[in-house]
Amino acid sequence: MAEYLIPISIEYLEEGEYLATSQVLQGFLAQGRTIAETIEIAEDVARKIIESCIEHGDTLPENLAIGTSPNFKLDINIPVPVEK
Repeated sequence: MAEYLIPISIEYLEEGEYLATSQVLQGFLAQGRTIAETIEIAEDVARKIIESCIEHGDTLPENLAIGTSPNFKLDINIPVPVEK
């Protein structure tokens, strides 16, 4: 099993939800109530797109990274709610 690293952008929507998009994976959109939920949904959406490409013999984007690369590093900001 291969693990692909999909670069995504997550933005906050005025409606109070989050939207994830990717410039690398065509057709990719995921929306959730929290960042964690959005990431979870994004994983499912990306998996389905990649599996569909493989099943139909479509080529995957060349710049998808395989997650087992020894040079892999991920820098992210995480939200930490704290009551004052």
